Formats: sequence, structure tokens, C-alpha cells
Amino acid sequence: MMTKTTFKLNLGPQHPSTHGVLRLLLELDGEKIVSCEPDVGYLHRGMEKMAEKMSYIQYLPTVDRIDYLAGFFYSELLCRIVENALEVELSDKVRAIRVMLLELNRISSHLLWVGAFLMDLGAVSPFFYAFREREMILRYFEKISGQRMMYNYFVFGGVRHDIGFLEDVEEIISVLPEKINDYEKIITENPIFIRRTVNKGVLSKEMALNNGITGVNLRASGVDFDLRFGDYLYQGFDVRTIVLEAKDSFARYKARILEMRESLKIVAQALEYLKKSGPLEQKLINPLNLKLPEGDYFADIEAPRGVASCFVRSYGEKNPYRLKWRTGSYYSVNLLRKLLVGEYLNDAIAIAGSLDIILPEVDK
Repeated sequence: MMTKTTFKLNLGPQHPSTHGVLRLLLELDGEKIVSCEPDVGYLHRGMEKMAEKMSYIQYLPTVDRIDYLAGFFYSELLCRIVENALEVELSDKVRAIRVMLLELNRISSHLLWVGAFLMDLGAVSPFFYAFREREMILRYFEKISGQRMMYNYFVFGGVRHDIGFLEDVEEIISVLPEKINDYEKIITENPIFIRRTVNKGVLSKEMALNNGITGVNLRASGVDFDLRFGDYLYQGFDVRTIVLEAKDSFARYKARILEMRESLKIVAQALEYLKKSGPLEQKLINPLNLKLPEGDYFADIEAPRGVASCFVRSYGEKNPYRLKWRTGSYYSVNLLRKLLVGEYLNDAIAIAGSLDIILPEVDK
């Protein structure tokens, strides 16, 4: 009697489509995946442990690197911890500045994802198109902060200086909608793309919720959950949640395309307010004597790869006693254990890519 034999295959860690040094230990029965064991830790940087030896102002410039494609979100989280602990209320103009930059950062992150995802599937041209538009946003970030990716523009109680170069933002929101239309003409009804994504990597509501999945990946599985609705920073802004029911890799692509369009509308709202606003008023916190009262503090935000959270335990010193980050990519990597089982090897990269994983968020 013949018995079936399986074999093990290492996918990564040195692989151009694992979006960082991720090793997937796959067990295969022919071309079908029987099991998947993600192996992380190749990139570990000790971002959480490092906080215990640094003051809050020393640690602030480093947090952009937790997700270097969405640095504003992690700066906002640490600022939010401090501001909530010290009961500092932000002015409306500061809120508008932060919302505008967060949503621009969300768009730039999704643009890179679209380009990289299509590159994973073998389509080269969309990668260059997406980077062309992303460059407009990065140039604007460089103008206001001096940096293209590690901004350090948000500070405790406000921002480093008043916002400027608003005409650049006007250009971005006028150009991008038509460019996104172009992406859809190339991608959305492409028969090869449809065959590689439709009904591939189906993520049920139950599996998503049971595995801690949040953000676009959760909403593409039919769950209406977006932290921006309860976020004080977004009060007064018209925010619409993108919820799709297909639950597959194609739905996760479509959800990010639609979310970029919605983010552009939020940016337009913030821009309209900033064009009419007066001088910047803010109550900055003196970082040299900054100590959080003894206690536990928590903050979260709707980041591009899902809910991001920060927890701090303070004993009244100038540095945190403990600091922990919760990131969306960590849960998405863990999801691969279940999501890839039963799929074929040639779909593994497409399914993993559809989750928008970035390894610095995993190896903190």
C-alpha cells in the first residue's frame, strides 16, 4: 500500500516577496500546502526594551521606525500616551494638521502596497506608477519635516512648527483620483490578476476575529470596524468605512483602493480648514522635565496595517518602566498558519502579499 509523502520547503527569509526577513516553513503535499509555520525574529531591534533606558523625548524620534511606511501613526501614539496622561487638550488646528498628515501617510503606505503587491504577482509597471504618485507625498513630508520617511514632526502637545506648503497638498488631492482610476484600468479587471486573487486566501469573519485581525483585512471580510469613528482626533470629520463581503485577496486589494479615495476626501476636509485657520496655537509640554504620573496608560489608532496600540507603565520616572506595542502585521503573519493551509504553493506569495505585512512591525 502506497502512503502519501510530504516535504518541507523554506520560503524565505531572504526572499524579495516576503516584505522583510520572514521565513515560512511550508509542508507540501505535491503543490498543495499542508501546514505553514512562520518564523520571525531575524530583524529584531529591541524597540520596546530600548524605551526603558530612554526619556520620552529621546524615544520619540525612534518610533517612526516601528513601521517606517507609516511613521506618523506611531509618533501620534506615543504623543497621545503623554498627552492623555497629562490631560493636555489639542487645539483644533493641531488636530487638523495631524489628521491631514496621518491620512496622507495612509495613502503613501497603500500606494507602496499596491506597487509591491503587483510586483509579487509579476506585474512590473504598476510598481513604478504607484511610486511616482507616492513620491509627491514623500516630497511634501520632506518639505515640512526635513525627512522623507522618519519625520519626528509630532511633538508632545502639538507639532514642531506650523504647517506650510499647502499648495502641494492641493496638487496631491487633485492629481491622485485620476491616477487611482488609471491603476484600476490596468489592474481591477485584468484577467490574470483576477485569476490570481479571486477566491484565493478567503478570510472568514470568524477566522479574522479569532486571530485578532484588524484594519483593511478585517473590513474586507465584512466586519464594520474602524477606530477613526471613536477617535477624538477625527471629531468633526466625515469618515466613511469601506466594508466588503468577498473576503478574498481581491477584496483586500479593492478595499485599499477605495480607502485611498476616502482618505483623499478626509485630507481635503483638513486642508479646507487649514486654509482658513489662523496662527498655530498649542501648549507644548516641556520634554526636559517630562515625567508621567505613576500608573498604566494605553492608546490606540487606526493605522494602515490595522489597529496599532501602545501601552506604558510608569512609576513616575523620566522613562517608562515598561512599554509595549501592538501592531497589525504581527497578527497578519500569525494568520498565515491557517490562511495558507489548503492553498497551492504558487498562490502563497499572492495571499501573503494581500495582507500588507511589513516585518519591522512584527520584529519590534
